[in-house]
Amino acid sequence: MAILSLHSVSRSFGALKVTDDVSFELNAGEALGIIGPNGAGKSTLFNLITGNIAPDAGRVFLDGRDVTRLPPMERVRAGIGRSFQIPQPFGNLSVYENLLVAARFGGELGAGEAPAFCMDILSRTGLAAVAEKPSGGLSLLQRKRLELARAMATKPRVILLDEIAGGLTDAECVELVATIRAIHANGTAIIWIEHVLHALNSVVERLMVLNFGRMLMIGAPDQVMASPEVREIYLGIEA
Repeated sequence: MAILSLHSVSRSFGALKVTDDVSFELNAGEALGIIGPNGAGKSTLFNLITGNIAPDAGRVFLDGRDVTRLPPMERVRAGIGRSFQIPQPFGNLSVYENLLVAARFGGELGAGEAPAFCMDILSRTGLAAVAEKPSGGLSLLQRKRLELARAMATKPRVILLDEIAGGLTDAECVELVATIRAIHANGTAIIWIEHVLHALNSVVERLMVLNFGRMLMIGAPDQVMASPEVREIYLGIEA
């Protein structure tokens, strides 16, 4: 059974249809990449999955359960974690405290088990050395790592990554990708929106292309990127 599935999901803002009859399934432990030009509806699709906005039509299922009308917090507790394009940690809290909030309220961990759980995540995401540092003083790479760590602290079965490599140097991107690959290897399913294609394609097993809210294509990354239509729409290369 698919861990996450969307059935004919659509959403409009006024006359603009930003998500147009999108259907797909994500298998347990799978990594799926999403690409498309700016304005293709990628982040809106994430908002529909997480419950930040409601669809006009269609349904969202998590592990066979219809979660279409569940509020965002209930979807987090059901197993959907997310990072955002622009990291927004609690700047007055330490890195560790940020994770503790996510673990207690999102992961529903008790006061006794949450501290060790959070320290393990800090270690796995390369943040243990800055655990007590105020999150407002982190570098961009550290803030990106914290976004990932906070999502993990909610004990997700699926993590949605929204352009998490954006703005990083090549060396920083390599570091972050190694962390994401380790998380994926541990069995967590991932859906990753990204413009940094070499990073994305080093992790995902399938690639989806969105254009004007519609799913143009989904398949193996090399097959998708070889498509003349995808190359013209996304890369501006005419066949």
